[in-house]
Amino acid sequence: MKIDIAKDFSDTPWGRYPDDGDFCGEIFRKKFLLPNLKNASVSDPLIIKIDGAEGFGSSFLEEAFGGLVRLDKIDPAKLKSIIKIENEKSSFQMYVKLIWKYIEEAASQE
Repeated sequence: MKIDIAKDFSDTPWGRYPDDGDFCGEIFRKKFLLPNLKNASVSDPLIIKIDGAEGFGSSFLEEAFGGLVRLDKIDPAKLKSIIKIENEKSSFQMYVKLIWKYIEEAASQE
């Protein structure tokens, strides 16, 4: 399973809530991440490609990925075993780090 954020969702994802626009973190989490995570496993992980987007705001990333733990109560250890973040641009490596940071921070707030 693979989600290419720029192609499947938007090349300009931003914002936290639907009031921020149609390409916000909450919509991405509910319509793309959650349905695909149901079928993901260690042997068949959900691959999320982040290249192609213009960038990612912290509110989008925190709501989409931190929200998996904070709101949907998914175990962060499980997420680490069934999600793989793909990027080719070295400048996007910071987004990969932020995604895992927001997941870890959401877990520490429990």
